[in-house]
Amino acid sequence: MNADIGIFGGSGFYAFLEEVKEVKIDTPYGRPSDTIAIAKYKNKSIAFLPRHGKDHSIPPHLIPYRANLFAMKELRVKSIISPCSCGSLKANIKPGDFVISDQFIDRTKGRKDTFYEGKDVRHISAANPYNEKLRRIAIEACKKNQITVHEKGTIVVINGPRFSTKAESKWFSMIGGDTVNMTQYPEAYLALELDIPVVNVALVTDFDAGLEGREDIKPVTMEDVLKVFNENLLKLKTMIFDMIEMM
Repeated sequence: MNADIGIFGGSGFYAFLEEVKEVKIDTPYGRPSDTIAIAKYKNKSIAFLPRHGKDHSIPPHLIPYRANLFAMKELRVKSIISPCSCGSLKANIKPGDFVISDQFIDRTKGRKDTFYEGKDVRHISAANPYNEKLRRIAIEACKKNQITVHEKGTIVVINGPRFSTKAESKWFSMIGGDTVNMTQYPEAYLALELDIPVVNVALVTDFDAGLEGREDIKPVTMEDVLKVFNENLLKLKTMIFDMIEMM
């Protein structure tokens, strides 16, 4: 089976379309996080994969990123939408806002993050990791749905599953980070290696370890993340539907 667009679901985002055909795909890098649900929407074939598994059983540092991306390549997707939850590092980026990331900073460790491990060694530029055309479509879809959207943002990717310390959160902000997340790397970079355009839609759920000088803003908990994500899940799905129509 082939698909036009691939979508990865994050924490709280475990299903997308109805009347799906679930497909199991084996890859040279093992099995993906779960079966891939394929369905039609507006004459386009959509492949949806929850990166943590449908029951959220896979922590961020153990997600089979290479298998997930290779499976999308096997389905011949032409582009990937990669939504995720994230914590804010800036006072003006508030829970419930969307950020259409244009850069990432990798702070993970020990993850299998390349397909080029053998004799065929390549060095892929990651200068502009997210596809600009897809970014403009995502921004337009947010505005159409009256979603508060930040049109640029650097997302700092940490290993997880723990959240940041206050010192780390402060440092991430000092080095240019706007948001923090646990899954965008190596997911976005592996898409580059496979020559699949990718866009990140980051839904802000919290303020990470809180904000310095703001005693009213407390460090994040997993319950906070899921609460805010669920409150905004319908908005996220609606804007993704609009993105698909525009793509």
